[in-house]
This record gives sequence, C-alpha cells and structure tokens, in this order.
Amino acid sequence: MPNLLAFIPAAFLMAMVPGPATVMLIKQSAKGSRRNAFATVAGIEAGVAFWGLAAVFGLTALLIASQVAYDILRIAGAVFLIYLGVKALFFRKGADDAVEPAGRGFRSGFLINVSNPKAGVFAISFLPQFVPSDGGPWPLLLCVAVWIAVDIVWYSSLALLVTRLGEWLRRDRVKLWLERTSGGVLVGFGVTVALEG
Repeated sequence: MPNLLAFIPAAFLMAMVPGPATVMLIKQSAKGSRRNAFATVAGIEAGVAFWGLAAVFGLTALLIASQVAYDILRIAGAVFLIYLGVKALFFRKGADDAVEPAGRGFRSGFLINVSNPKAGVFAISFLPQFVPSDGGPWPLLLCVAVWIAVDIVWYSSLALLVTRLGEWLRRDRVKLWLERTSGGVLVGFGVTVALEG
C-alpha cells in the first residue's frame, strides 16, 4: 500500500503552489458562474488523471527518456500558455462579459494541465516515492485517485471563494486588472516553460 499519511499533505502542498491551472481557474471563476468554475476544476482534474494514468502505464517515462518528446511538449505547452496570456492582455471592455458555456471551462482546464510537461514529470518522479516498488499498478492508481481528490478539495474551495467575490471581480476596472494580470502571469509561465532546458 502507498504511504498515504505522507502523500496527502505533500499533495495538498503541491496543489496550493500557484501555477497555470490556478491562474486559469481564477480567471474562469471570476466570471461568476459556479457551473463554469466547477467545469474548469473538472477539466484540470481530467488533465491530472491523464498524467496519472500515463505514469501508471509508463508513458510519462518517455518525457524523461526522450529529450525530443519532452521538448515538443514543452514548446507546445509554452505556445499555448503565451497564446492564452496574450489573448487576456488584449482584453477589450465588454468583449468577455457573457458567461462562457461550461464546456469551454472544462476544455481550458484540461488543456492547461495536459500541455504542462511539468505535470508529467511530477507524475513520474513524485508519485513513485510513496509506493512500494514491487506493488504493481494498484498502489500507484490509489495515489493518483488521492491526488485527484486532494486537488478537487483545494480547487473547489478556491472556485467557491472566487465566485463569491464575483460581483466585485466583475467591476470594469477590477475585471480589466484581473485580465491583464492573469494574461501577464500566463505569458510569464509560457516564457519560463519555453526557456528552461
């Protein structure tokens, strides 16, 4: 069995470290729709499940073994993050007032996580530390399930907090500041991902 007593607090700490998924969730939740916010959480966790299952079946080992595979995913992820950031930076007043359909929130959350090569490397390097080497796939699958559960608790709490502040966050000046800040942060994440070896 995995060492869940050590894994659960470690998973919470990893979830709480701000990254592209956190920025995307805040951006989506600030629009005030809980449905869209929780769809974004579901998309983020679908991305976690993708990387977790890839780790279970050994696919993420390709990212470590093949520099070319890692670089392709890294550059694609960086381009996607920079695209999202530039789109937010050139936010026009009134252009984003409508509440997005929940499917768009899911897609945004999923793509943010799947295009992040660090999530794959995390899955292959971090998760196995908590499972016995001779335990087969089940302890690793249990760790993935716990990782998703911990993420859901953290991101759902964050989504509820931000949607509760929604009316204030949707004021024109605050909304413009939030869009530009999230855009700058996403561009920064993208440039960081692109430049690291």
